[in-house]
Amino acid sequence: MTQQQLVQDRLRKILAIATVLFLLFGLRLIEIQAIRAKGYVERADNELSKSATLLAPRGAIFDINGVELARSISAINIAVDQTVVNDPVNAANVVAPILGMTSSQLLPTLSGDKRYVLIAKDVAPSVWREVNDAISAYNTRVVRTKSDLSKRIGGFVPERSYIRDYPSGKLTASLIGVVNDLGDGAGGIESSLNSLLIGTNGKYIYANGRGNIIPGSEQIRVEEKAGTSIRLTINRDVQWVAQNAISQAVSASRAKSGTVIVMDPKTGAILAQASAPTFDPNTPSSITVDKLNNPAVQEVYEPGSTGKVITVAAAMEEKLIAPDTVFTIPYSMKVADGVFHDHEKHPTQRLTTTGLLAVSSNTGAIQIGQKLGKDNLYNYLTKFGIGESTNSKLPGESAGILHPVKEWSGTSLPTIAFGQGYSLTAMQATSVFATIANNGVRVKPSILAGVIDESGKYTPAKPNESVKVLSEQTAINMRAMMESVVSTNGTAPSAAIAGYRVAGKTGTAMRFNSGCRCYSGYTASFIGFAPADKPKYVVSVTIQDPKGMHWGGALAGPVFKKVMGFVLQNQRVQPTVESKEVFSLTEASLNQRSKITAKSGA
Repeated sequence: MTQQQLVQDRLRKILAIATVLFLLFGLRLIEIQAIRAKGYVERADNELSKSATLLAPRGAIFDINGVELARSISAINIAVDQTVVNDPVNAANVVAPILGMTSSQLLPTLSGDKRYVLIAKDVAPSVWREVNDAISAYNTRVVRTKSDLSKRIGGFVPERSYIRDYPSGKLTASLIGVVNDLGDGAGGIESSLNSLLIGTNGKYIYANGRGNIIPGSEQIRVEEKAGTSIRLTINRDVQWVAQNAISQAVSASRAKSGTVIVMDPKTGAILAQASAPTFDPNTPSSITVDKLNNPAVQEVYEPGSTGKVITVAAAMEEKLIAPDTVFTIPYSMKVADGVFHDHEKHPTQRLTTTGLLAVSSNTGAIQIGQKLGKDNLYNYLTKFGIGESTNSKLPGESAGILHPVKEWSGTSLPTIAFGQGYSLTAMQATSVFATIANNGVRVKPSILAGVIDESGKYTPAKPNESVKVLSEQTAINMRAMMESVVSTNGTAPSAAIAGYRVAGKTGTAMRFNSGCRCYSGYTASFIGFAPADKPKYVVSVTIQDPKGMHWGGALAGPVFKKVMGFVLQNQRVQPTVESKEVFSLTEASLNQRSKITAKSGA
């Protein structure tokens, strides 16, 4: 083979190899551009972008007039990716003062290999801007060449968050509750209606520029959905008066706790529900587990004499007694193996049903209970809602304690007849009186007026359930009889309101102490309604374990007067004229009245 042929052969081989190489390169290019393009793009996205949770705000809570009681305010959580901080010491020196920390406190959270560490929670947006500006200024000053990149501070990332704010502070604390660190309700309406209030979080991505968000790179992938806002039946002005009144009473009597409930008996709407002692929901250090409990629905107690209205109403409904039925009322009486007596020593009296209710006679209530019998008394207690939750939309609500008749002892009937031996909540007790005020119809109490969706559309809540307990005539008679309680001859003249007919009942019950399984201390209460002839509102006042003076009329009566007096004026309820028909309290006054009636008719 000549030299020229050798050269040509070598050129052909080189050309063949080149052709193969170009073919392989072309195939690889096709694979990258077409077959594996998506994978490479995703890998680039993962390296150059990050995803984060887009927190959704909770719904707001309003009073009946649209006043905000709870709201979500924009805030920032600051997190850090330790793997790209680069210079933890200088990062701590720059950022710590802005966050109100020392460098030594912040440094441990910046050093390590964790991809996510929360270093500041719920700070104002202005704080994050100050942090970001300080880091940018430091980096501009320090990083001048490629070799300086190791000194660059990175890894700080803001996350949108929300602070739960309570504009009314202590005013509605036990009613509204708070949220916990996870953003869920912890007590009050925040807890019981959490499923409505809580929103649905979204998701966004951002460009990852060496550990920092590149401004303007954020893109929402999944929109967040704000929680549903709710409107309560609460009237903030009425709530203020109720909270102020019960707080003063609890403090003055050195009581364990107290509660006031204001209810519309026709609808079951709660206008106010105030408890003391309370706390400031905007100051976490003031919150304890005990204070988060709502005594209006969670604390059960024996009602005492306010329970006598059930006994008397039941016997009247069964036509066993009338308002003027006369009873012989001894100071004490023996039933089974128990001896029962009235709260003040007195000679044997001849009182009417109205009279024994006015002076709150235990021995009189026992005699009425004996006329009723165990089964009848138990049935009416259940009709009035004793032993079942009112389902008021408040969390942790107790059903109270009412034992079945088969478990009653020989002393159960007399004890239960005058309001001991069973337990209820303040909300249940209020509902009992609301039933009498509403012509014998029990409407379940409720705190929820309606809901407001994201678009601002308001949807009212469904009407509350109701059940007929008493005839209208029995309710009318009961209201007239209960007016005598606030007369000068009754146990609560302190609850009378000038210009209005007021009816109600005092209660002074021994408190059962589960610790010693014994009775210690008292529950003082007064529950009433006005105007007595056509009741618009019911107000209940319950004071637990007062020290010293413990009578319901003396302690709870003035609180009732203060709250009900404001409610009647606030709601523009017209004053009422005096009752034309007053039932007699004693046999003597009944006889005298009969003589006058007979003489005038002759």
